Amino acid sequence: MASRQQTMLNRLHRVRTLQLNLTRADEARAQERVATEQQLSQRIAQLVEAVSPIAAPATAAASLMASAHFRGRLLESAEAAASRVTVAERRAEQAAEQTREAKRDQTAVEKLLERARAAAIRAEMRALEDMPAAGPRRSQNRHDPC
Repeated sequence: MASRQQTMLNRLHRVRTLQLNLTRADEARAQERVATEQQLSQRIAQLVEAVSPIAAPATAAASLMASAHFRGRLLESAEAAASRVTVAERRAEQAAEQTREAKRDQTAVEKLLERARAAAIRAEMRALEDMPAAGPRRSQNRHDPC
């Protein structure tokens, strides 16, 4: 019975370790996505600043209109990027929570394994204590103590 329980605990530990590794990988991907979205948002902000209107001669009205249109599009992209950053941060937090839960589960299984090992050691110690002495008895000695 003990070996069956030990086998089950070992299998459960392998599964929980695999789950923990998978959730850690998901968390890393989510953090990477947050970083990517933030970089994109920063790049769009730089482009918006680069396209900001400057003092130009009156003949550059078409250029100014094109610049305003492009800037408007960039601002829309910046808003979309900001919402993507928010979503990515929310997903990263969810992934971190899943990682914490998986770590908690794995730690619980490790504690169960440690308890099972300690119980097996105690059982072996009791079995050794209950065994009869293996050495020869005094009455079987051929010589006197002197």
